[in-house]
Amino acid sequence: MTAQYDLRSSRPDCPSRRGRPFPASIRSLAVLALWALAAAPTGARGAELAELSLEQLLDVEVHGVSKFAQKLTEAPASVTIVTAADIRDYGYRTLADILRGVRGLNVSYDRNYSYLGVRGFGRTGDFNGRMLLLVDGHRMNDPVYDTAALGTEFALDVDLIDRVEIVRGPGSSIYGSNAVFGTVNVITRRGRDFDGAQVSGELASFGTDKERLTWGGRSDTGTEWLVSATRYRGDGRDLYFPEFGASAHDLDYDRYDNVFAKWSRGGFSLAGAWSRRDKGTPTASFNTVFDDPNARSHDGNAYVDLGYAGALGPRWEFAGHLAAGRSDWSGIYPYIYAPGDPVTLNRDITRASWRSAEARLVGRFDAHTLMAGFDYQDNRRQNQANFDLDPYASYLDDRRSSTRAGVYLQDEIALSSGLILNAGLRHDHDAGAGDALNPRLALIWSPRPATTLKWLYGTAFRAPNAYELYYAVDPQKANPNLSPEKSASYEFALEHYLRADYRLAASAYYNRIENLVDQVVDPNDGLLVFENRGSAVAKGLEFELERLWRDGTRLRASYAWQLAEDETGGARLVDSPRHLAKLNLAAPLFAPGWRGGLELQYVGARKTLAGAEAKAYVLANVTLLNERLSRDLSLSASVYNLFDRRYADPGGPELIHDSGVALDTLAADGRNFRLKATWQFR
Repeated sequence: MTAQYDLRSSRPDCPSRRGRPFPASIRSLAVLALWALAAAPTGARGAELAELSLEQLLDVEVHGVSKFAQKLTEAPASVTIVTAADIRDYGYRTLADILRGVRGLNVSYDRNYSYLGVRGFGRTGDFNGRMLLLVDGHRMNDPVYDTAALGTEFALDVDLIDRVEIVRGPGSSIYGSNAVFGTVNVITRRGRDFDGAQVSGELASFGTDKERLTWGGRSDTGTEWLVSATRYRGDGRDLYFPEFGASAHDLDYDRYDNVFAKWSRGGFSLAGAWSRRDKGTPTASFNTVFDDPNARSHDGNAYVDLGYAGALGPRWEFAGHLAAGRSDWSGIYPYIYAPGDPVTLNRDITRASWRSAEARLVGRFDAHTLMAGFDYQDNRRQNQANFDLDPYASYLDDRRSSTRAGVYLQDEIALSSGLILNAGLRHDHDAGAGDALNPRLALIWSPRPATTLKWLYGTAFRAPNAYELYYAVDPQKANPNLSPEKSASYEFALEHYLRADYRLAASAYYNRIENLVDQVVDPNDGLLVFENRGSAVAKGLEFELERLWRDGTRLRASYAWQLAEDETGGARLVDSPRHLAKLNLAAPLFAPGWRGGLELQYVGARKTLAGAEAKAYVLANVTLLNERLSRDLSLSASVYNLFDRRYADPGGPELIHDSGVALDTLAADGRNFRLKATWQFR
């Protein structure tokens, strides 16, 4: 079955546009692409780029690949950087929006959480545990679900992001568990970037408003600080589900608050975040009562991180961190246990807390850059509980703790001018999953300053998490015998600058993952259970073109072909599009200070759990902004899903009901708007 609720009306007879032919989307894409090319500066204008330095473009540094600064062209991975300017130009509202615009990535949304697909791997309902998420190098994946929070549950306001480094491929040789398909490193802005107080306000569709207050600066003594708080409230819409023959009323609301602060002086830094989010659950997941006003989930997160980085003599650098964090999750699930019974509210909760330590040394020599380090995490609480509220009845009270530790070594060897060998190795010990050894090898050759070729190989692992191992509440049972997932990746990447203003990138890759942990129905008892289910492979090609103009115009276009299949039966993986195409254009417009941003996204058809298909779609998003409307005021307006296209994402196993109702796909939002104003006080 396919969920086709209407976002503009809760009436079951609201006309549907499912029958609109797909070629219309292609025509719309072509029209906007031609507009983009027409709006771009001409080649004659591009010839005036003498002031742009090719060396500056080639010297861009990344930190998320090897935990220290490397030139983008010398990093042993395929990397995309999304900047604060991109976030403003394209009106990105969440980290999920940012990642959705990156080549080879797709994002699904189930009206509660956002799920990331990387090069064809996108597991519905797995909470993104195969992607490692970092904020300024601090690990954000929690120790119960391995969650990498990407939507409104992410702990940071996107206005505080300086850039996001998306590192493709295995990262376990440096980071250990979770860095299976890649690493997302979010780097925050500095206090000096605000230089005073800043107030931002937003109004958007679906009864949404957001406010942010930020204060940051830098003193003459070198002390730097930033403090920011955000409040967000969204009412959502009444959503009609044909499968239930009714609407879910007032259950699509989304509300969050977060606070972020950081301080630095000399080599010392201190950072912390706190966030809470409450989200209505309109999908009646896990066999709950449909359209019950109590159905909701709550996410809470907090951490503090104390760091030091400094030189130990002319060749050695030291960096260390001490951190502590916690995460709280709870859900309210309304059930009717037997015909004629009243609704019983069931509560599911998770309480996790941890502390961690890390230290590393980096030595720079004539032909070598050596790095050695270790990290340790003590998961003091990994508690899960489930109980009815009234009358009280407990079904699960599982209290756990665990530890993990890893040591790693990496050497970047300059074999000759333009030829680098990067070799890394890490050993991990997980108290529950045992030992893991993961290498990385990269040969990086630059035959000319403008051309770089990379041959990349690496392995990665993911230890099964506490939820997969120990959660046991009907209709789900525990499986404490799960083994770690293991993956191996091979990639060839090419990056070439035709001129200082033209960049071409291409990649060919092959990924294989075995012992894949997947949630299935046990035919012996009909219960859901996590099991190691054989292996899967993904192979693909990616191409990207980027052009910069002297007046600030930026064009980026990409195409990805990807094939991800179960290795045993050859079946295509769920939520895995064969084709992805994206175009981003940002350019100055008709008057000084005005800019426009255009984003086009094509996502190919994706298989659903029921074996059906979520159809391909094209989205267009447009943003108009002026950052110099007055000395201290900037405005922006965005339209998302400009042509009001109807499209849907595959649903997870929790949306299959015992009654036979299955929300196999979940329709996404139609056309919606956002207005934003930002005031600067100096």
